[in-house]
Amino acid sequence: MKWTITKSLFGGVCSLALAGAAVAEQGVTDTEVVIGSNGDLSGIFAPFNVQAIKAAQMVFDEANDSGGIHGRKIRFVVEDHQYQMPKAMANFNKLINSDQAFAMILNLGTPMNLAGFPLMEAKQVANLSPLTSSKEMLSGDTTYKYAGTSSYYDQMLAGIDHLVKEKGAEEVCAMYIPSDFGKEIQSGAKTKAEELGKTWAAETTHKPDEGEFVGALTKLKDAGCDIVATALGVRQTIVAVATAKKIGWTDVTFLGSSAAFHEAIAAQPGGITEGYYAAAGWADYKPRMDDPEVKAWYDAYKAKYDGEEPGMAAILGNSAAQALVKGLEAAGQDLNAASFQQGLESLKYRDAVAGNEVEYGPGKHQGSDDIIISVVREGVFQEVARQ
Repeated sequence: MKWTITKSLFGGVCSLALAGAAVAEQGVTDTEVVIGSNGDLSGIFAPFNVQAIKAAQMVFDEANDSGGIHGRKIRFVVEDHQYQMPKAMANFNKLINSDQAFAMILNLGTPMNLAGFPLMEAKQVANLSPLTSSKEMLSGDTTYKYAGTSSYYDQMLAGIDHLVKEKGAEEVCAMYIPSDFGKEIQSGAKTKAEELGKTWAAETTHKPDEGEFVGALTKLKDAGCDIVATALGVRQTIVAVATAKKIGWTDVTFLGSSAAFHEAIAAQPGGITEGYYAAAGWADYKPRMDDPEVKAWYDAYKAKYDGEEPGMAAILGNSAAQALVKGLEAAGQDLNAASFQQGLESLKYRDAVAGNEVEYGPGKHQGSDDIIISVVREGVFQEVARQ
């Protein structure tokens, strides 16, 4: 389209205004870039989400203390949706339209992210490393979608494949919350079991607040389950595994995804979760404290947050913030949605804290493809295989 230049003062003013609007970029000034996050800071997932935000803020503070990125300081605006959809949508509206977030990281919850995508995409706001591993994070147009790690579905494919071969299992089962999250894990486990010619023997579904599993476990035991894929809350997972041992069911292997890859599961007293497996997109840092980078990060986090020990969520917060900072650096001085996309798509590096390889590219918006299979041994998740 060609613009007609007239001699009228009014026309000249309008042309300047339009030109200014064309070059203005949401959330970006010469001295600042606004980054948003919409998560659960006081609801059922607060213990997980809060540490991710803390770890991200530590990365941003370091970048800002060094003068920013191309002279721009990161202003991190975080909102709490308490894992409630109405609050989540109100927060998305505020962060995108009022705070003018340039990009967003660590948005928690599969349904929240899915509902927020249209709002983000309308303003060309990138959604980087959401706190969900649902494969739906990369569904449809992925121009502004960037997943941090492998999906629940792919994790189950890898986990079932490994355990069937290692344990000689014949009967595969599942315990899951029948949400998008649970159904994805059930689907991955069942697909791989049937692909390997094994029997899908039984499954049980559960409410998110369910806390008694004797009946369900008895059903699965009677079905002869060798492997049980779990898609439950962290506390539910602990109770289920402990209950299985209490009823004398010890010849079964429980397998979770990244949603169960949590220090609270591994660190239960008395070894009640010993032998629990999880397939995730990153590795527990605790068995890798001899790595100088891991030790330096651990020490820095504890020093910044009054001796608090970082958990799995802090690993993800660090990873998301590092990817964002690297993407901003690669985008260059002229920061806009297109240059940021190009910057992210140029990244290839090893994330020492997460223990995985990260690579984005045109048409590849899943940062790490690694799937790391770990088992609880002596209170920590020890890596046993990776794909």
